[in-house]
Amino acid sequence: MSSAKTVSEKILSEHASRDSHAGDVVVCNVDLVLGTDASAPMAIDYFERMNGKRVFDPARVMFALDHYAPPSTAKTAGFHDRVRAFARQHGIEVHDVGAGISHQIAVEQGRVVAGDLVIGADSHTVTAGALGAFATGVGSSDIAAAMIMGEIWLRVPDTIRIDITGERPKGLTAKDIALALVAELGAEGANYQTLELHGDALGALSLEERLVVSNLAVEAGAKAAIFPHDDATAAYLAGRTDRQPGAVESDPGARYARTLVVDLSRAKRVVALPHAPENVVALEEAIGTPIHMVFLGTCTGGRVSDFHAALAVLERGGSRVAPGVQLVVTPASREVYSRLLEDGTLAKLAAMGAVITTPGCGACCGTSGAIPGDGVNVLSTANRNFKARMGNATASIYLASPEACAAAAVTGRITDPASIG
Repeated sequence: MSSAKTVSEKILSEHASRDSHAGDVVVCNVDLVLGTDASAPMAIDYFERMNGKRVFDPARVMFALDHYAPPSTAKTAGFHDRVRAFARQHGIEVHDVGAGISHQIAVEQGRVVAGDLVIGADSHTVTAGALGAFATGVGSSDIAAAMIMGEIWLRVPDTIRIDITGERPKGLTAKDIALALVAELGAEGANYQTLELHGDALGALSLEERLVVSNLAVEAGAKAAIFPHDDATAAYLAGRTDRQPGAVESDPGARYARTLVVDLSRAKRVVALPHAPENVVALEEAIGTPIHMVFLGTCTGGRVSDFHAALAVLERGGSRVAPGVQLVVTPASREVYSRLLEDGTLAKLAAMGAVITTPGCGACCGTSGAIPGDGVNVLSTANRNFKARMGNATASIYLASPEACAAAAVTGRITDPASIG
C-alpha cells in the first residue's frame, strides 16, 4: 500500500498514534468534544451507566444550550438544568441559552485549528472542517465514552477530492455552491467519506463561506469536509487562538475514491425544493413561488456577512417586507448578535418588522422559536428542509442564499435578488 496519505488519513493516524489508511478501524485521541442540550442529557445518562466518575479533561469538553433556546416546556428546561449541574460537577465550560450554536461558538473562540479531531453530537459539527480539522458528528453514547476516555473509535474514511476551479460569477454565494455540490453528490453520495477541498478558486472563499460548504457536506452523507489551512484561515483565527495548525495537506499520490471538479464559472444561483436538500434547481426555475415566511439564520446563514448581504437586498427593495410575509432573524451566536447590534443591522431589520429570536438552532429544527403555520411556504437559509423540520409537517421549506431569501421577503415570492432595486 502506498504511504501517501489524504488529510483524513494523516489526521487520524496522528491521533491514533499508528500508521492508518482508509478502511482501517482506529482508536483516536480527541481534541474537542461538543455536547448540546439535545444530546448532552442522553450522553450524561450513558456516562453514568458506563460508571463514569470523572471527565478525562474538562478543558476539552464544551456544552452549548442551543437547541431549546429558550426552552419552551418544563421538560426541556429540565434538560438545561441537568446539563448545567453536570458541567458544574466536572468543571466543563457550558454556553448557556443565548450564546449560540455549539460548532459556531467553537470556531469563534478558536477552539479548533487545522489537524484537530473534533467530535460533537450534532451532525453539523462537520462545519469545523472549514478550519482544516477532521470534525464529525457522533452519537450520545460516543460522547459519553469520549468524556470518560478521551478517545473515540473511527473507521478511517475514503476521501473524495473536490477541486473548486473557475472564476466565480458575480452574485454566486457559498450557499449556491454548497447546495449544488450536495445535488451533484446526492443525499447518500458521500456516505462515510471525507470531502477534501482543493482548487485554485478556494482563495476566493472567505472562512465564513467555507463554513457553509463544510456544514452542508453532511447532507450528502459526508463524514467530514476539510479545507486547507491558508491565509484566510490564519486571518480568521488571528486573535482567537495562539495554537498552531497541525498536518493539513495531503501527500502527492494520495489515493482518492474519486475526484469531482466544480467549475464556478458555470455555476448558477440555486434553490433546494421541499423536502430534501438535494432537490436543487436553478433559482430561475423556482421564480414566482409564493413565500409566506423567510428565515434568516442558522449555521449556514446566520453569520454577520449573511445578514449584511440580506440587508443590502432588503434596502434595495425599499427597506420593507411584503405584506403577508413573516421575516424571522436568528443570529448564529451572541458574537454575531452583538456585532449586528453594534453596527445597526438588527435595528434596521427590526424596523422592517423582522422578528429577532435567540441565537441558536431552535427555529431551524422546530424545537423553539418561530414555527410556520399550516401550509406555509418557507424560504430559509438553513441546511435542512426535511418534512416537519421546522416543527410543522404541512409546511414546505425551500433553501436558498441570504440574498435570495431577502429578495423573497421584499416581493413575497421567490425572486432573483439581482432584479431587486
